[in-house]
Amino acid sequence: MKEMISVSPVTRIEGHLGVKVETDGGRVTSAQVVGEMFRGFEQILRGRDPLDAQQITQRICGVCPVEHGIASISAQDAAYGVTPPDNGRVVRNLIQAANFITSHLTHFYLLSGLDFVDLTQVTTYTGRDPALVRLRDWAKSQLASATANPVGPFLPQFTAQLIRDPALNIGVIKHYLDAIEIRQVGHKLGAVFAGKMPHAATLVPGGVTDQVTAIKIAQFRALLGRLRTFVVESYLPDVVAVAAAFPDYFGIGRGCGNFLSYGVFPEASGMGARFLPAGVILADGPGLQPLNVEGITEDVRYSWFSSATGRKPAQGETTPDPNKTGAYSWLKAPRYDGQVVEVGALARLLVAYHDGSRPAVRTAVDDLLKAIGREPKDLISMLGRHAARALEARLLVDRCAEWIEQLVPDQPAFTDFTIPESGAGIGLTEAARGALGHWIEIRGRKISNYQCVVPTTWNCSPRDDRGRPGAMETALIGTPVADPKQPIEVARVIRSFDPCLACAVH
Repeated sequence: MKEMISVSPVTRIEGHLGVKVETDGGRVTSAQVVGEMFRGFEQILRGRDPLDAQQITQRICGVCPVEHGIASISAQDAAYGVTPPDNGRVVRNLIQAANFITSHLTHFYLLSGLDFVDLTQVTTYTGRDPALVRLRDWAKSQLASATANPVGPFLPQFTAQLIRDPALNIGVIKHYLDAIEIRQVGHKLGAVFAGKMPHAATLVPGGVTDQVTAIKIAQFRALLGRLRTFVVESYLPDVVAVAAAFPDYFGIGRGCGNFLSYGVFPEASGMGARFLPAGVILADGPGLQPLNVEGITEDVRYSWFSSATGRKPAQGETTPDPNKTGAYSWLKAPRYDGQVVEVGALARLLVAYHDGSRPAVRTAVDDLLKAIGREPKDLISMLGRHAARALEARLLVDRCAEWIEQLVPDQPAFTDFTIPESGAGIGLTEAARGALGHWIEIRGRKISNYQCVVPTTWNCSPRDDRGRPGAMETALIGTPVADPKQPIEVARVIRSFDPCLACAVH
């Protein structure tokens, strides 16, 4: 029997994502992912000084502001013809990597991990950990009577199979509590060179405004050590353990099988090699392909915009039309050479794995697959996305330890520039959630057009002009739903993408 299920909002902390799925015989047969609000950042930027862009676009999101700042100043670097010195390049990498790691920790423990833990087990906790004792007493009060009004983050919760092993369950909950504090360490790590977080003050075209000093290098090393300990000893082991406890989810949420990465963390000036390389993998293609920026377009047939459809971002328009017939989302539908693609940590790791230019990445992926008893193809799944983030966090804490040694105290971190009368530039980078691009056009030394194509726009897009569902919509199709009134399976697949609708409806 066919049933319609609507879940809105579906995300924790960062909401306004609606999902509608149709099930038949206990499986999802179609899905619509709905961006439920309009913001208009691209209109806000028109007519402004180009140097406003990196500050305004960081306000698109409080979770990944650094990445928007990096994309914006990279687009301006290209428009002004300026190249940051090595100190500036490395500092940008360190700030961005700190934000990646903090975002990944936040996602697993605070946004999605709560779909797996069993709070009732905490009520029988007999240990002495102060945080768990407080949580035990709170849980008892919340679960004491049917008339209690549960409050987040643990309750209310869909009824579902949760972690059965008490030791693992209590351990993940303890690490959830630890993660609330350790993510502050991640923000402090980024703020060493960013000035403050979450919205970095030092990001500018030509590099960064902060001065590299021996004291700041020492501060970064100390904070990185604390963050690395949590990633290595808690985060990655927890993800491996949860994967072992829910093996069926390696066969759920597979999606389109197409992946795109812009590449991130430049290892040399200009458009040289990046720590995580750019590339495209198409399921029906010959394997890893080089990225062709000209292949990116945006459809709007099912979006609440009256703008022209199928345009490349540099010629993009953002004209809202909330009464458009047939539309169901405020997200556009980005496509690559006409194909639906998935972006994110999984895409980055698969591209790097097949690229082969980073042996450390390939070795890390092989070691992870051995630990969870899986093959590379199994990563294309709900659990694979979680595993990719945890592994990326491990790779980045190690790489940051190497980057920090490349800084030279008291040497320039900024190259001066002049804003031209007219110009254009593209800033391609990666946010924690995937491929992020900013396109800027300047006329009369003012912004004449600005377009952003962000990760969740790629992943949560509506159908395109040819009627093909977006990456998340595709991943939801085939998902088993045991109880339509408790669609935990749908929620788990959605959260595996770590959607950020604030970005997507910029």
